This record gives sequence, C-alpha cells and structure tokens, in this order.
Amino acid sequence: MEESAFPRRVSALKEKLRALSCDTIWVIQPENRRYLSGFRAEDSQINESSGSLLITQSHCLLVTDSRYATEAEAEAVHFQVHILKEGFVAGFCEAIGSIGTRRLGFEESFVTCALHRELLERINQMGLSVDLVPLEGIVEDMREAKDEGEIEIIEASADLISGVLDELIPWLKPGIKEKDVAWQIECLAREAGAEGMAFPPIVASGPNSALPHAVPTEREIQLGEPVILDVGVKLDGYCSDMTRTVFLGEPEDGFKKIYNTVRSAQLAALREIRPGVATDHPDATARKVIGDAGFGEYFGHGLGHGVGLATHERPRLSPLRPSELKQGSVVTVEPGIYIPGRGGVRLEEMVVVESDGPRIITRNSHFYDFDR
Repeated sequence: MEESAFPRRVSALKEKLRALSCDTIWVIQPENRRYLSGFRAEDSQINESSGSLLITQSHCLLVTDSRYATEAEAEAVHFQVHILKEGFVAGFCEAIGSIGTRRLGFEESFVTCALHRELLERINQMGLSVDLVPLEGIVEDMREAKDEGEIEIIEASADLISGVLDELIPWLKPGIKEKDVAWQIECLAREAGAEGMAFPPIVASGPNSALPHAVPTEREIQLGEPVILDVGVKLDGYCSDMTRTVFLGEPEDGFKKIYNTVRSAQLAALREIRPGVATDHPDATARKVIGDAGFGEYFGHGLGHGVGLATHERPRLSPLRPSELKQGSVVTVEPGIYIPGRGGVRLEEMVVVESDGPRIITRNSHFYDFDR
C-alpha cells in the first residue's frame, strides 16, 4: 500500500469529524485501525486490543502497550505512538486528557459494555469532563469504495485463491474426508504465498452442503453428490472469498436443476451490478430467478457482501437496509439453494463495481452447463 494513502484517509476522516458531535474519534476496530494508520497488529478477541487510534483535528495518536511498540513505530509512521505505562483504562484516559478531548466518539460495535463502564468510572475519578458519544460506521463507509492500490491487492488475493481451487478440484476423489480437503486447501494457500486464510475453509458434501456455513467433518465425499467449497485467503491484509460447488461423477437430475437455477440467478444478478444501483436490486433479481424455479424458500441469506480488509464488510447485497453501489466497491455475488437433509448448491464470484458493470476477479472457471 502506498504510504501516502494513510494521511489522505486521515484527512478525509477529519473532514467527517467537522460534522460530528464530537471532537475526537476513537478507532478500535482492527481493520479500521489498519486502514487509517497502517498498523497491522491483529486482536485475538474483542476484549483484547493491540492498540487504538485517537484522531482530532490536530492530533493523531496510536495508543498501544510495550508489546507492540516497535511495530507501531515502524508501521504507523504518520501517528504519534503513545505507549501505555499502566493498565489500558488508566493509560487511555490519560491520553485523552492530554489531547484535550471533551466529546469522545467511539465505535459502538467494538466497545464492550464493561469497557464503556470502566472508562466512565475512570474519567470521573480523574475529574475529566469527557462525554462518550457512540458512532456507527464512520470509517466503514470510507472503506466501501476501494482505491487503485487496494483493488490491486484484492485482485492478487482473488487470483491466489482461484489458483488454489484450480489445483484442488482435480485432486478430489470419492472417499476423501471433508476435514482433509480443508487442510489441503490451507496447505496449498500457504504454499502459494497467502499470509493466512480469510476464514476457515468451508467444505460441505452431501447433506452437509445444505448448511450454508458448514464446518468440515470426518464425512467422506461420495460420488454424485454436491460438494461446496467456500474459501478465501488474506494477502497483505486484504481478503478474497469465492465458492464453487462440484460433483464427483454425474449428479442426480434434481441437483442438475438446482445447479442450473443457482447459476442462472448468479448471471442475472451480475447483469444488474453497476454504480448507483440499489444494493437490494441484484438480490431481488437473483431471488426472483430462484423463486420462479420453485426454490424460493431455500434461499435464506443475502446475495452478497463487500470484501476488503474484512471478509464481510459494506456494502451488503440483501433486502435489508439498501444503499447505493459505489464505483470501486468489491462485492461477492453468491446465490444458493439449500434443501435440508439433501444438500445444496452455492456459487460465488468476487467483482469490482465499475462504470460499465461488474468486473469478475475470481478466475476459476469450474462451472457446469447441464442440459437445461
């Protein structure tokens, strides 16, 4: 990522700050923190933070502890690194006092009730006059449209996982366990240069393929049944996410119809993706194709989601809370049909939203064209 991207993003956030009811923005969400500062440390769980940002019109602080001091100084070069010498709450309150914060805007989805309570107690003990102001989606909105550097990295991530599936699918054979396939995916991804998986691989065969987020089991793959492979990697912090459904041997006619329906729904939705289109429109297009084929009740999730520093981020292609697609957004298009007790089919592409429509960046071409 070009170094100039970070001060440019901080400047854009400061412009947003002018219209907010706070004088300081506290950024604790790991992906937002990295997006603004370049600090790459990850949090193991929501109540353990490797650091956070405090941004005002005149201050940019990265607040962390001694474990991350060296990385913070090297990576967040446009931020003043404030090393906590006491526990987090005491040290953090000292930091906000030092920069004159009076109204602290915080990411309400990433601050626990316990931490919120502890901060208020400490603020009162220190005699500070600071109000906590909940904010939602401020930096996430900025991350929605990717710049050229981000798109280049995401394309490389998508290309890497596409190559993994190119290598994996011919390797599959009846009798292999789902867990072994998942492990093979991870090995191939690491060997290809991935810094990690974007999420644990989903390998779901037979009846398990009716579970949209199935966990790989000891079940052995059988001839003729659907096998859902939903996989993604991280490369330089950016995620990829793609799904193919494959069959070892000839599937039964019922699954041929399901597969054809899902593929038709995906292609129909792709034709509707462009800047300015409401995010519920491609979803409705795919949902109509599936509903007209008699499978409407078996497509329960949204059509897709944004992908970037997080696997699931804005925008959401679903009937809920519609917004407008932005040029430069990277989204998935992943309709599915899931028949409980029998199995399911999901197909997923990653696309960049461009002025003349979607540009598909997942390149694995393993699709079927069953007789319709």
